[in-house]
Amino acid sequence: MSTNFPTRAADGLRNTQQRRNLAKATNTIRGKTAKVTAELPDWEALREAGKAIKREAHAKLDQYLLQLEEMVTKAGGHVHWAADAAEAREIIVRLTRQAGTDQVIKIKSMTTDEIELNPALEEAGIRPYETDLADMIVQMAKERPSHLLVPAIHKNRVEIRDLFRAEMGEHGTGLSDRPPDLTRAARAYLRQKFMETKVAISGANFAVAETGTVGVVESEGNGRMCLTLPQVLISIMGIEKVLPRFDDLSVFLQLLPRAATGERMNPYNSLWTGVHAGDGPCEFHLVLLDNGRSKILADEVARETLHCIRCSRCLNVCPVYERAGGHAYDSMYQGPIGAIVTPQLRGLEEAGSLPYASSLCGACHEVCPVKINIPQILVHLRGRVVREGHAGKGEALAMGVAARMFGNQGALDWSLWAGRLGQKLLMRDGTLPWLPPPLSGWTLSRDFPALPEQSFRDWWQKREDK
Repeated sequence: MSTNFPTRAADGLRNTQQRRNLAKATNTIRGKTAKVTAELPDWEALREAGKAIKREAHAKLDQYLLQLEEMVTKAGGHVHWAADAAEAREIIVRLTRQAGTDQVIKIKSMTTDEIELNPALEEAGIRPYETDLADMIVQMAKERPSHLLVPAIHKNRVEIRDLFRAEMGEHGTGLSDRPPDLTRAARAYLRQKFMETKVAISGANFAVAETGTVGVVESEGNGRMCLTLPQVLISIMGIEKVLPRFDDLSVFLQLLPRAATGERMNPYNSLWTGVHAGDGPCEFHLVLLDNGRSKILADEVARETLHCIRCSRCLNVCPVYERAGGHAYDSMYQGPIGAIVTPQLRGLEEAGSLPYASSLCGACHEVCPVKINIPQILVHLRGRVVREGHAGKGEALAMGVAARMFGNQGALDWSLWAGRLGQKLLMRDGTLPWLPPPLSGWTLSRDFPALPEQSFRDWWQKREDK
């Protein structure tokens, strides 16, 4: 099993500034989302409706995707199918070159990060400019996002000011760390890019099969600028984002902002259908990305993963994420949802440690706006890690020994006797604060409960004998 997450998590735990930044930010977002979801008397009904729509869309995914293609084409757009990340990158680079430009502006898009589009564009001689404030900060810092919705959540105002001073030229000179000043500098820096760039690249929150409509929701207005000013708009979306009907948007446009940022409605909701002369881009391309989603859909237990609407609410309630930080997941998708998405997209051989990045406390399931049973999928994936041979040799050996021990009463009795005898040297106040390797991982951050002097089986037997 890969050791990436434990190693990276240890680095995150040592970063006290990052832990303070994360604790402050997630605590603030938790409070806002809890307040605005509680004020809706039909919140639970909305969650059930969202879950039902997603189930319906994915049960007939082939049908709805073909309908979406037909309607986008009918409205003057072009649809491209990408089986994997490499094909998606090739399509977008080709379309950008055809537009005759060497730079693009981008709207916040997790899908473009998933396919690692920016390095491919740069390799092709095309400069991508992120226009979402947080994504721009991460791009300038040459880092990866650390949160689904707030990619620069690990940075505070002083760190951002220093970054702007170093990277923004005249716009960063003498800049203070006041949020209005930082925003003003970013606006001035981006304004020129909006006006001079011919191609924009966006993700998509939803696409409606019934009408061919594609939608993006955002808070800053930079997305609206990207979607309307350039001559060519290229949008990429995972195939799971399709919705059957236009009316379905009424459910998700309530669920998403309340669960994501604690807003009753997103400040900017952009919907477009094909192209229209004299209004917006002259050319529209929609890239439909599979990249492993069909395999997830084929897994009866894990297919709920595709219901995710990328609100990030599960991150903000996860004790593991809050302490380890987003970079520990080594993926665009972090936190509990990342722990189930990334292993399925990249494979358990590469990301098999992520399903273990959870305490299984269930908080993520409790708050998910579309009721994804993340703990159940985590356990399912852990089982696959072991069954498919991706677990470490030590763990596999330990599980084999445990299986034989629990399958033999005599061996279990002897093990309990030996354990009670051995623990006397290590026990402090009824617990074991330290265990020797290879069991030391259990006691790195918590005490291990000592074996009781009497097992339940012995207690029951004595009770029956009376």
